[in-house]
Amino acid sequence: MRQATYFILAALHSGPRHGYAIIKQADELSQGRVRLATGTLYTALDRLTGEGLVQVVNEEVVNGRARRYYDLTPDGRAALHAEAAHLAAAARVVTDRMSTAVRPAAGLA
Repeated sequence: MRQATYFILAALHSGPRHGYAIIKQADELSQGRVRLATGTLYTALDRLTGEGLVQVVNEEVVNGRARRYYDLTPDGRAALHAEAAHLAAAARVVTDRMSTAVRPAAGLA
């Protein structure tokens, strides 16, 4: 799963959000590593909707513009949790090796 997709799904983990709120939440959750452009976000949301991971749960008109609210589907929630477990397992491979690695004695490196 691409990093942007992961953080879009993560932004929806706590409940429905509209596009701008998804952008802000993904930025916050990724600590600024994922900065979504509007076009990129809506392309991803269309793809995720087509894949059954996200759904439109509400639509309203604000200042003459349609605002759609998106939420995770059960499949989207499962995909997010599976990817989080995959990332955690991958991180453990490195952290476990780091904690058991033999360090060269001082002056031998």
